Amino acid sequence: MKIILQAYDPAWPTLFEQEKAHLMDALRRHVTSIQHIGSTSVPGLAAKPILDILIGVPSLVEADEFCIQPIVALGYEYVQAFEAETPQRRYFRKSNAEGVRTHHIHLVEINSDWWVDHLLFRDYLRGNQAARQAYEAHKRELAARDWPTSNDYAEAKTEFIQKTLAEARDWRQNVCM
Repeated sequence: MKIILQAYDPAWPTLFEQEKAHLMDALRRHVTSIQHIGSTSVPGLAAKPILDILIGVPSLVEADEFCIQPIVALGYEYVQAFEAETPQRRYFRKSNAEGVRTHHIHLVEINSDWWVDHLLFRDYLRGNQAARQAYEAHKRELAARDWPTSNDYAEAKTEFIQKTLAEARDWRQNVCM
């Protein structure tokens, strides 16, 4: 599988806001926050053109009962198989009419480690040009290879992301002092 990165598209935030509005209409009182995460949420960063959406809920038990079906009704596929490996997240994906993936939803409990880490990583890349450039260079190096699946590509980024998250935690601690 070849990973295709494209230059940052300034339309991505607008596309996110449009999808966020649909999700808020469908989920209303069951959602605490909906955030744009992933590379498409970082201005200037090359990315696979897939919007990553982080939905924060008070409880996964409540989300299982009240959120899954409304999200599926919006055209998303609920991928329950990943819960064995990542039980703290509910994952959904959506493709366009041509079968090209366009959206991922990561539904987690608000203020969980998953929530905090993904927003911290996004915010750190948004505010740190050197980290953003290093991440893009790493992604481009990995994208030049062939991968069995996109999950293998994602897994290959893990060490870099963990190192960058450690830097981001230090940055947050210094900013909040």
